[in-house]
Amino acid sequence: MKKIAKVFGLLGIALITFSSCNQADKTSDTGTSEEDSPEVSISDLKIAYVLTDSVIARFEFFKEKSLEITEKGKKFENELGSRARGFEQEVANFEQTANSMTPNQARAKQEDLMKKERNLVTYRDNLMQELSGDESKLYSDVYDQIQTYLKGYAEENDLELILSYTRGGAVWYSKKELDITDKVVEGINKQYAASKAPEVK
Repeated sequence: MKKIAKVFGLLGIALITFSSCNQADKTSDTGTSEEDSPEVSISDLKIAYVLTDSVIARFEFFKEKSLEITEKGKKFENELGSRARGFEQEVANFEQTANSMTPNQARAKQEDLMKKERNLVTYRDNLMQELSGDESKLYSDVYDQIQTYLKGYAEENDLELILSYTRGGAVWYSKKELDITDKVVEGINKQYAASKAPEVK
């Protein structure tokens, strides 16, 4: 038993020695050790976030363009309402005078009214499509401007990541100190106001 213990003891020492030599060889082969390898801890990351909906809603460019689209929508609504009332009146007149028309006249008038109704529906659809296009373009422009501004803001403030915080989104919790929404709103509105200012010659 003592001999077996001694054999295992010698094998253990040999394995430890071999392992140490092997590690030393690896270090000398690469010229670096694990301690020299740069590691970035998540705690070293400089992160901030913005309340996306708040930035958009408080962005002067968005507010101005939204108002323009709203006014355009009201104008379209009035035009459509006027045309619809005119069409309804024409239908009412036809119903009153249909009995005094010949069958051919009545049929021709019906066809004319059906054509006008189709045109009215097409006109309404075109107006809605135009407003929808304006709204889509507005959001695209707003996101582009915010993204460009945030890129510059991140570089100026040495931030590596700016998150978009929305209710029900990917971020469930963050310290309030990381919230840069107010600073971003103030900065992007200043930038927009400067872009609108007349050039001094």
